[in-house]
Amino acid sequence: MKRHRSIQGCVIAAAAASLAVGQAPMDRDMLAAIRREATEHPQVSPVFDMFTVTIGPRLTASPAQKRAAEYARDRLASYGLENAHLEPWHFGRGWSLEKLTVEMTEPRYMPLIGYADAWSSSTPGEIVGAPLFIGGKAADQVDALRPQLKGAILMTAPMLSNFVRADRPNPSDPDYKPNSAAYATSVGQTGNRPGRGAAAGAQRITQLLREAGAGVLLKPSRGEHGTVFVSGRDLGEGAIPSVTLAAEHYNMIAQMIGQKVPVRLRVNVQSKFYDSDGGNAYNVIAELPGSDPAVRDEVVMIGGHLDSWHTGVGATDNADGATTVMEAMRILKAAGAKPRRTIRVALWAGEEQGLLGSKAWVAAHLAGDANRAAREKFDVYFNIDNGTGPIYGWYLQNSEAVRPLFDAWLEPLKDFRARRNTIEPIGSTDHLSFTDVGVPGFNPIQDYVNYDVRTHHTNMDTVERLDVKDISQAAVVMAWYAYNVAMAGEKIPRPAMK
Repeated sequence: MKRHRSIQGCVIAAAAASLAVGQAPMDRDMLAAIRREATEHPQVSPVFDMFTVTIGPRLTASPAQKRAAEYARDRLASYGLENAHLEPWHFGRGWSLEKLTVEMTEPRYMPLIGYADAWSSSTPGEIVGAPLFIGGKAADQVDALRPQLKGAILMTAPMLSNFVRADRPNPSDPDYKPNSAAYATSVGQTGNRPGRGAAAGAQRITQLLREAGAGVLLKPSRGEHGTVFVSGRDLGEGAIPSVTLAAEHYNMIAQMIGQKVPVRLRVNVQSKFYDSDGGNAYNVIAELPGSDPAVRDEVVMIGGHLDSWHTGVGATDNADGATTVMEAMRILKAAGAKPRRTIRVALWAGEEQGLLGSKAWVAAHLAGDANRAAREKFDVYFNIDNGTGPIYGWYLQNSEAVRPLFDAWLEPLKDFRARRNTIEPIGSTDHLSFTDVGVPGFNPIQDYVNYDVRTHHTNMDTVERLDVKDISQAAVVMAWYAYNVAMAGEKIPRPAMK
């Protein structure tokens, strides 16, 4: 009897919290319909498999990214959603890797674990020779080596000892220490940012190497056990080809050079650039129209990024997130949801290069005086990225005003693997494009085990790293939150502008 009163008290408290801020009572019948549709008629696997197995990596502005966008548009339309379309925005050249050879040929043969950086230019065929180690050298020291640089294989960084060995903490864990995740960064993956003087020195070295006609640049990854973190950017015509090696292999070669063991490598990078489409990348948009004439032009949006890096298949970053929001929209439509406000879905390109796709959409549709009316009618954006697996709760972005709502909506999902929300913020993904213009934006708490150390931006971001059944749970949570906001009496409280 005591347990019954406790459960009843939670339900009453949740309802009171919702009503206290002008929200409609929760529709338990719709939640049951959402869960039933997700568990009895899931469509997760075919979508996730198309993104990862059939299409594979989806680098922004590449043919693969456009193919994934076209597939997503057509799939969303097949669910009965309206206005499913692609929105182009200018990015720059696309790129794909056509061939890579990276081998040690002396003092013994050994294939090396490595990947060309994204947007690396091609080498002029195979480069075979002894690598020249310039890691840690100052610009003047590199300049003194100028006669040896032309066409050379250059090892550009010191030996690596600072591996990525820890994932970020999970705020939904019972033993979590408050604020320890709020400041989690990707320093372990990218290294500490150099100071102004060091950055200037690095730029000078880059210019020296380009002027000298260096053949190819090698650098180590901070991953361990053959995990290679790889990114890259377009450095324009005449850029030196570049390859990231597994740190253990990079260190092995550096040790040989240090001990004066003769080493020879063979490197061949062949890549292809794409600019025939005007340098466009593509976001995907579709919607479930609102049913209430008074508020149907107000928008609740859910989304995640569709692009990925090029070494794995982008399974955890972010095919699972893209699949989640597509499945959430399918579930709402199939469950017969009639939201008062319009629920819109977006799949972004260019997230990996700096949230560029969502920034372009926000600039076109929400930012500035010309978009004031649309911005005022925009309710909230729910993003999904930064992790994998089920949704345990939400980062509330320091908004105490939304805590009662988010806690109330999470309560009936506690038997569905939800845990708790945290007041803390999270950054580094597409909801920031919305909060930057004063629109509420949120991202969920998910699993981070082996995410930061193993899959995030690496060659190990493959389908084995997750359980697709978790995507169904995440889709239920995403659909439920979107539906509650779309049915509410008032819009979500706005964040304070900086």
